[in-house]
Amino acid sequence: MIIGASSFASPLEQLIDEVDSVELYIPKMGIYEGRELQHDRVKAVTDILSTSCGLTSVHAPYYADVNTYPKALCVDTANMKGPDFKLIEESIEMAVIFQSKVVVIHPGLVGNKRNKSLTRMVDNLQQLSKMAGDHGVMLGLENKEGTAPENLCCDAMELVRAVEQVNSDNLGVTFDVGHANLTSGGDPDQISEFMETVQDWVVHVHVHDNMGVWTSEYAGDMHLAPGTGSVDMSIIERLGFSGIHNMEVFSMDDVIIGKKRLLALNIFK
Repeated sequence: MIIGASSFASPLEQLIDEVDSVELYIPKMGIYEGRELQHDRVKAVTDILSTSCGLTSVHAPYYADVNTYPKALCVDTANMKGPDFKLIEESIEMAVIFQSKVVVIHPGLVGNKRNKSLTRMVDNLQQLSKMAGDHGVMLGLENKEGTAPENLCCDAMELVRAVEQVNSDNLGVTFDVGHANLTSGGDPDQISEFMETVQDWVVHVHVHDNMGVWTSEYAGDMHLAPGTGSVDMSIIERLGFSGIHNMEVFSMDDVIIGKKRLLALNIFK
């Protein structure tokens, strides 16, 4: 089991000395000008990573209607056009460059008609999964938080059904523990049921904490250090996934705190 952290927590040079894996959060790495990929900046990231023997994953662009997210990199997986496919394909290609095995993909928006949006998302994911297969990369479709119901795949069964319908060896689930806690209202029995529903499909894990309730900020998705909110972190032990557990937190202090809490579980040693 591998402890990692997202690149939005800290400069890469610091992060690679603290954790065994880094998730390269493409929207905020400064490697795009608008939607134009800056290849010299990609090379600079590669040079930094070359000083580490750690593993990496990639978080592809997605849809976010907040001021802190670059509008040019918004992608609704349920409503994609040619330039959107190009943007995600670049994330897949960067995964090859960065020697990442997993690219995290967000589900799309519900829109006016949920079933039509879900069908379009599945069709789009089939195309993206073929791209991933051509590059030897796995996609991990992430569960979103139930406190933001405008998103598809907050529900565990809907997430699994989407993956099953895509029916690709190159698409699995990124199990986001914090999002599942919000969907479950902080109820440990419900989050356990959520985990058991997606368990067989998991190819990547996101670990962060919250209080299990909606708030006016981030719809409750606070991205606290693991072990500082209401999530019973033994859920990770019960999941039994042997790959990367990426901490999605906002600071190096939270990376250090979260790492200590995860190591205390005695499953990462």
